[in-house]
Amino acid sequence: MIKFASKAIALSVIAVASSFAMAEETTALSQASLTFTGSAALTSDYRYRGMTQTQSDPAVQGGFALAHSSGVYAGVWGSNVNFGSADPHLELDPYVGYATELPFASKPTLDVGLWYYGYPSASDFNWLELYAKLGFKGVVAEGDSFLASINYTNDFFGLDEDAWYLNATYNVPFVGGLGGVASVGYTKADNYDFSDNGSSDDAYVDWKVGVTYAVQSIPGFTAELAAIGTNIDANAQPYKRGTETGAVFTLTKAF
Repeated sequence: MIKFASKAIALSVIAVASSFAMAEETTALSQASLTFTGSAALTSDYRYRGMTQTQSDPAVQGGFALAHSSGVYAGVWGSNVNFGSADPHLELDPYVGYATELPFASKPTLDVGLWYYGYPSASDFNWLELYAKLGFKGVVAEGDSFLASINYTNDFFGLDEDAWYLNATYNVPFVGGLGGVASVGYTKADNYDFSDNGSSDDAYVDWKVGVTYAVQSIPGFTAELAAIGTNIDANAQPYKRGTETGAVFTLTKAF
């Protein structure tokens, strides 16, 4: 509990400091047709595609991005990690991409780019991934959104193996700042066993179902409680716990 409270305080300091810095730079950036955005988050468990990256412990996360009016953008995102070994303890991911609205009646948004998973103290884990996303708004209800994405790498977790990831995510607002989120994903990796019992499972499904709340009095501040898990066949702890469905609570401040 003390560790979680300390991270919450750190998150608050980062968010406040970032807000002041942002206010000073807004005018200069707008004159250059640039937009600066960022976020800071505290989560009870860093789940990546359904699997814990922190041994089911909390994580402090944050990132920022700089986007040009042309649609080109670049940024960096980071989080503490724990894979059960001495290193790494930090994930730091730079990325670059391009987003544009397609000329169709539904006005979908196409977003393509490169994401580099970096682990400064364990560079053998570093790997690069290509992604493409197609987003839609007003699909079923007013204010809702649907995002379909596909990711590919030929160096999965630094192992020089091909891997694909497919995902579909749906967000819908309710009332009074409440909302819902649901997603399902599919991972397929060559010559990789996601199980811990020798069953040679080179693919798995992940899911997420949750509720969100946007704090009306604090712009950009949201809370999310979600059930996140996978169908990975695991027997030993803590790996089993980190792949099973569990409750994850996240606080995020966007700026």
